[in-house]
Formats: sequence, C-alpha cells, structure tokens
Amino acid sequence: MFYKTVVSVLAIVLTCIAFYPYIRGILQGTIRPHLFSWLIWSIASVVVFLAQVSAHGGVGTWSMGLSGGLTVCIAVLAYVKQSDTAVTRSDVAFLITALLSLPLWYFTADPLGAVIILTVVDLLGFGPTFRKVYADPMAESLTFYGLFSLRNVLAIVALESYSVTTVLFPVTITAGSVLLMIIMFHRRRVLGLDKNLLRADK
Repeated sequence: MFYKTVVSVLAIVLTCIAFYPYIRGILQGTIRPHLFSWLIWSIASVVVFLAQVSAHGGVGTWSMGLSGGLTVCIAVLAYVKQSDTAVTRSDVAFLITALLSLPLWYFTADPLGAVIILTVVDLLGFGPTFRKVYADPMAESLTFYGLFSLRNVLAIVALESYSVTTVLFPVTITAGSVLLMIIMFHRRRVLGLDKNLLRADK
C-alpha cells in the first residue's frame, strides 16, 4: 500500500499548490469567492472527511481533511474581505436548503447516509457560484478548479477502501468543478474575454 501513501502525499501537495494562489488572489482582490458557497462547502467537507475516516478511507482521506480546513479558511476570508456581497433570492434559497439538510446527517447512523446527504448539500453550494461566474466569469480561477479536480482524482486513487461512502463525494465535487470550469470558459469566450483568460489565475 506504499503507493497509496505516495499518491496521497501528491494529492496533499497539489491541494497546497491549488489553494495558495487562490487565497493570495482573495487577499489581492482579484478573486471574489461567494461566501454562501464556501460556507456550505466548508461544513460539508469537514463532515464528509470524518465520515470517510469512519469508513476506513485511510491515507486517501488526508487531502480531504486538509482541503476541509482550507475551505473553512476561505469561507472566513470571503466574509472578512466581503469578496462577493451580491446575494440573490436563489442564493439565500440554496443556503437555507443546505443548512436545513445538514442536521439530517447527525441522525444518520450509517456513514453512507451522511455522505449522500452532504454530497447533495455540497452540490447546493455550487448554486451561488454558478450564478456568479455566469455573470462575472473573471471573478473565479480556472486554474484553481482544474488543480482541485486533479487533486480529487489523486485522492480517490489513494483511498484504501473503495465504497460509495468513500468515493461518492470526491467524484461529485469533481463533476461540479468541471462544470463550473466549462461555464467560466464559455462565458469568457462569449463576453470576448479570451485574451484575459489567465488574469484571474495569476
């Protein structure tokens, strides 16, 4: 299982590589994360990490734990920096639905049930960001979500136990990240921002 540890370490390194410029971009004001999305993602990521650990995910859960902690940091930064203060009724609906769903995992004795619920919650977290990048595709980083998706693939490979409980969440958030990248790229092309594709990724 040595290679699992190596892949997990690579996933951790990739997590740091992805998050560092993203956090730097927030501090510089070039990246404006949506508070509601990151608040939902931070809660869901931490709880799913705990569920994966209980399902014997082993070293493959390490990067998820680190990602959960960094996601909490971004949620705090998004609030402190007031990165995206534009909130619509749909954003509020996504947040309320997600928060109302969270208590359900506590009453779910089976880790699988908790992961399913939290995966749905995490997908709801994409809602406000989908809306934001459609309107302002330069407010997010293509590079971050690309590296984040690759990190998830490595995290899945590093798992010591494969089951719906350990695999569902990383597969789903990878799909959500890829869809977000497609929306960003498409909107940048439509709005004639092709030449500035890397501006938000510095």
